[in-house]
Amino acid sequence: MDVTELYPEDLVFEHEAVAATGVPGPVIRQWARRGRIRRFPGNGRLTGQGHEYKTMYALPEVQERAAAYRPTPQRARRAA
Repeated sequence: MDVTELYPEDLVFEHEAVAATGVPGPVIRQWARRGRIRRFPGNGRLTGQGHEYKTMYALPEVQERAAAYRPTPQRARRAA
């Protein structure tokens, strides 16, 4: 997806992308770190808990990746 195809309302914060797609936040951050989706600077909006939202993601890119996302089952703990 080309950056010129994005509209300002397509950019969302991580928690909004999680709510829209169901993909966990750490997975979205990992995709961005590996270059599969792009990061955009946030607008500095305050959360009300003393932190700022700093990173935005393009929701169409996240939704495109989320279509093929399958959660990895974690191993169960072994009995000691």
